[in-house]
Amino acid sequence: MTMTNVIPANAGRTDPGDAGPLSVGREELVPSRYAVRIGEIDVLVVSDGVLPLPTKMLGHNVDQAVRAAWLNDMFLPTEAFDWSLNAVVVRSGGQTILVDAGLGLDPNLNLPRAGQLVRRLEAVGIDLASVTDVVLTHMHMDHVGGLLVDGVKERLRSDLRIHVAAAEVRFWEAPDFTHVDMPQGFPDALRAAAERFAQEYRSQLRLFDEEHEVAPGVIVQRTGGHTPGHSVVRMASGGDRLTFAGDAVFTVGFEHPDWHNGFEHDPEEAARVRVRLLRELAATGEQLIATHLPFPSVGRVAIDGNAFRWVPAFWDY
Repeated sequence: MTMTNVIPANAGRTDPGDAGPLSVGREELVPSRYAVRIGEIDVLVVSDGVLPLPTKMLGHNVDQAVRAAWLNDMFLPTEAFDWSLNAVVVRSGGQTILVDAGLGLDPNLNLPRAGQLVRRLEAVGIDLASVTDVVLTHMHMDHVGGLLVDGVKERLRSDLRIHVAAAEVRFWEAPDFTHVDMPQGFPDALRAAAERFAQEYRSQLRLFDEEHEVAPGVIVQRTGGHTPGHSVVRMASGGDRLTFAGDAVFTVGFEHPDWHNGFEHDPEEAARVRVRLLRELAATGEQLIATHLPFPSVGRVAIDGNAFRWVPAFWDY
């Protein structure tokens, strides 16, 4: 059964025949999922919520005034703003694949508007027991935390396969935070979440070195940079292509791919990875989804002088 059989293409949107947006719960006034078809592969973008963070995290290697000028041009606040948290569900060849698992719940960080993924999967009719595979772009807390929510592991299949780069698992055995620029409390929370995840799910990990085909037309590739094992997921079917880029690309990264993000453990390599990926995406014209681009984050990349331009897709509804 394909995702489109289970989830209509307009899932989460208001139909003209409906009573109207005021007839649904307040939280549903803003859609939390968006369906895309890549040939025979079904992709559903699901919002895990938003993560309020200091704007310095977008480019801690540039002058504050330069950063503020870009934010003003984008009509964004200059001190802090909300980062989207996007995950995707992919159905291909009879497999149901969750790519990244959201933030989960960490009361010590006071982030009540994130950690919504499990609830939103349930709302759209996706049973956790139907997930055959999980692909992790990396092991930061906002990508593995949903698997650590109380009761989730018990609802997952006992034969669940979790695909992650071997370099990522090795890194979190003794993580290096020398080059990051994170708010207070985040390094400890990231370290604790990665350690707990590795302990609880070690028997279900399926490690790969550089590239691995998870399902027909669904390939995970290690890029490094953001973390040593950071990976992207490439999907291709029937001439259509889409890349889920994880944290390789942030909102500012199109115009300023050399700006260092505060969560990057090797910011210079992360910038090189970003440029290579954006050049490739601009050349192929394939669709892009990324964790922290504004929901639903579906779009394409264009060359703009010496940098790039983000071209959001027109919503299909």
